[in-house]
Amino acid sequence: MKIFHSLDNFKSDFKTIVTIGTFDGVHIGHRYIINYLNKIAKREQGESVLLTFSPHPRFVINREHSHLKLIDTLDEKKEKLEKLGLQNFIVQKFTKEFSRTKYVNFVRDVLVKKLNVDHLVIGYDHQFGRNREGSIKELQELSQLYNFKVEEIPPQKKEDVSISSTKIRNLVLEGDIETANKFLANNFIISGTVIDGDKIGRTINYPTANISFDKDKLIPKTGVYAVNINIFNKKFDGMLNIGVGQKKIEVHIFDFSKNIYGLDIKIEFKKLIRENIKFENILHLKNQLIVDEKKCRDFLLSLN
Repeated sequence: MKIFHSLDNFKSDFKTIVTIGTFDGVHIGHRYIINYLNKIAKREQGESVLLTFSPHPRFVINREHSHLKLIDTLDEKKEKLEKLGLQNFIVQKFTKEFSRTKYVNFVRDVLVKKLNVDHLVIGYDHQFGRNREGSIKELQELSQLYNFKVEEIPPQKKEDVSISSTKIRNLVLEGDIETANKFLANNFIISGTVIDGDKIGRTINYPTANISFDKDKLIPKTGVYAVNINIFNKKFDGMLNIGVGQKKIEVHIFDFSKNIYGLDIKIEFKKLIRENIKFENILHLKNQLIVDEKKCRDFLLSLN
């Protein structure tokens, strides 16, 4: 997958099969669109292109009133899209000036002149341009003027539920990781760096790795989770606690004793085991952790 960090860096002398959007989570609906793009690109002897924006438009237009947290960081999104076989990924910086682009100018200057669009595929609720004035109706009219094709993809469903990034965010915030993972067709992940913690876990034989994470990253509700941990190109089982307040993240890796301070790790969430409990003393905490470990081990074993 070729990655471009500006529209100006993208030079197209080939047919482009284009979609546009934030694609947060790269969920079932997004995956359908990417697979469809690739199918058309192969048929038309062109290349698939996704144009996305960073930071998220809501952070620029209404940051002070936006409590939005993202399912994926940009790096997490790139990894998912590459696995799907996307050929070109363009990350355009989103600014207030860019947000004022009229939809007719966006089609002419971006889709036609910059991207050389031959075929545009968009989701069922896509709107674009200043004040989101452009929709499928305007795209269809302009596509005739500029000679490109437009297709609107209907909402994708899982168990008769329409999939959206908003629904998945709410599921994660509620701790319903298993349903969120079904909608994502993947595991919800948190990537971060191992940092120093208070080391209380060591005193009760439950050492934990404290994880730093992106400030805009969506964090599940507080509690204990069964997780997989990817480190050293290997996958380990473990249990993770998300604490109250600033949502501190600590993970205990089963059957593991190496020093990993400063290393980057990826955590895959599997299931919420229990919500947070306030303990009277450290002995009660240790006894509960023994119970939590067994539940996590048993659940993760059942997935194999």
